[in-house]
Amino acid sequence: MNCIRATKRGKSIVWVMWILAILLFLFAGIAYRITAHRLRLAVDTTVKLPVPLLAFPIEIDGWNGEDVPIPYNIQRVAGNDDFLSRLYINKQTNEWVNVYIAYSARPRTMVGHKPEVCYVGSGWILEDTEPSKVISDSGTVISCLIHHFYKPAPENSKVVVLNFYILNGQITSDERGFSGVGWRTPNVAGSLARYVAQVQISSVLENSVRLAAKDMTDLISEFFPDKNGNVRATGRAFQTRTLPSEK
Repeated sequence: MNCIRATKRGKSIVWVMWILAILLFLFAGIAYRITAHRLRLAVDTTVKLPVPLLAFPIEIDGWNGEDVPIPYNIQRVAGNDDFLSRLYINKQTNEWVNVYIAYSARPRTMVGHKPEVCYVGSGWILEDTEPSKVISDSGTVISCLIHHFYKPAPENSKVVVLNFYILNGQITSDERGFSGVGWRTPNVAGSLARYVAQVQISSVLENSVRLAAKDMTDLISEFFPDKNGNVRATGRAFQTRTLPSEK
């Protein structure tokens, strides 16, 4: 009889362990789905700047701008939280530049979106790239890369692209500053102080992109948070504007 009772108790323990294991497995699956859902929401949720980039002034030190729509499919590939695409013409010198500014609170999404990749992918041939510096109107040193591209006959076109990043309030020309493993985790908290902004200024003349960078970079920086998350542009009066997406 004792043997029979012991056998029954043994079977009961085994069944209880199986039930507990199944319950743990189910709870683990539910917890995983909840965590994955929250992470997906964090990745897909746009982190908005206090002052949108479309509020960036149309007129700056003799430059007069006009918005240039970007196709919706290109916006989706870039995965930015905000962007600005604008053609500026200098009324005094008749020089022109295209200014493209992109902001992402998930810096890992910006990796790889650089002129030597995007322009080449659009049919341009990279002639050379040189590290350079431009001094802004306030005396800030702008470390940047200047790329020269061309298209052979029959187009015979050339373009110069000045490119740099603003990483958590600091200007850098090196993408490696936000491409490490530590930047690949999602910005779950939606922190404004964990971001990267890309600034591209392009034209046919190198002097034009350098002049525009000198005149505009101080104001561009005001739209992005410093290391504490403070945005200086919030203290300025800007015109609220909207731009329909091109699909």
